[in-house]
Amino acid sequence: MAQVNVNIRMDADLKKQFEAFCSDIGMNMTTAFCVFAKMAVRERRIPFEITAGNDPFYSLENIERLKRSIAQLEATGGTVHEVKLDD
Repeated sequence: MAQVNVNIRMDADLKKQFEAFCSDIGMNMTTAFCVFAKMAVRERRIPFEITAGNDPFYSLENIERLKRSIAQLEATGGTVHEVKLDD
């Protein structure tokens, strides 16, 4: 099978940490990315869960606050405003 080069841009600090991790588990970055690619293709999905992590927007507390705000808006017939996002 023919081999090709793939260029990936990432933060220099992240690269150093990932190289150290790969070394700790006995492989290099190329092998790690190939393992990821093979699993993604075989399983037809990202082979691990992707979450919002510690983003406070997705916290249970904020979700409950948003639900209360929506309920209040619906109960009082408040005004909905459109928000324009810059392109």
